[in-house]
Amino acid sequence: MEIDLLRTYVAIVDTGSFTRAARQTFRTQSAVSMQMKRLESQVEKNLFRREGRMLELTEDGKQLVHHARRILAVHDEALASMQANRGSFKVRLGCPDDHARSILPELILQMRRLYPEISVSVQCASSNKLRQLMDGGEVDLAVLTRTPDSDEGYLLLQDQGVWAAARGRQISPGEVLPLAIYEADCKFHSAALDGLDKLQRPYQLLMTSSNASALLAMVKAGGAITAVATSTLSEEMIVLGPEHQLPPLPRVDIVLMIAGQPHPMITPAFVQELIAGYQTGRQSLDQAIPETDTAG
Repeated sequence: MEIDLLRTYVAIVDTGSFTRAARQTFRTQSAVSMQMKRLESQVEKNLFRREGRMLELTEDGKQLVHHARRILAVHDEALASMQANRGSFKVRLGCPDDHARSILPELILQMRRLYPEISVSVQCASSNKLRQLMDGGEVDLAVLTRTPDSDEGYLLLQDQGVWAAARGRQISPGEVLPLAIYEADCKFHSAALDGLDKLQRPYQLLMTSSNASALLAMVKAGGAITAVATSTLSEEMIVLGPEHQLPPLPRVDIVLMIAGQPHPMITPAFVQELIAGYQTGRQSLDQAIPETDTAG
């Protein structure tokens, strides 16, 4: 099996789309389709089946994913080992703004631990925007909120959505809730508004933004409440408890996603080791910091 065919195949699985896989591998969609026909011919199995308008993996296709990842991991690790002594190099890392404060510092320290000569260029944007940048070959590695019902990326951590306000702010039972929340492409946006509508809880959408600093500034000033992941909280904020009768918010999977054509040093083995080091570092940090108080 050809490495290029397997790389395109994994890109299709990770992105869930022939179109996005074509962008990430710098091919046309018809070229990607031809590649998959060649791969099916090589393995003598049907890898895809169509369910309505959706294209899904067959059982043979699901089995091949496991082998393809292992083959690519060994291939990329061998290539990286041959380039390991070439000196300093730069990696382009994407991260949503709301994770920049909580995730990026420890992640970059772990990258530096693995590759002391690494230089990291960071671009902050929403997960959807970062996917577009990866498709265009502008980002090598990205922190993303995983799309529902997908196997996108490598799991970095799971986080819980919570309602939060400035420390000391009181929420009255009949108050029209002033909201400062992320824009519509954020999972918490629809969960918050749909949940409040179902509870018939009055609210005013005071502010929407993709910039976490802007949202948190509005919350810290006492002008609004917000719906965010726990990792986004700061010491000036409190979690609003069940006594405030707010709708539940979903858990989210935060993953590391490798671009279809990443920097040669960004291999699956590197990412897995990076995640292991990050999780160990975060666990030590969490044990040293008291839990955030909830509002009474």
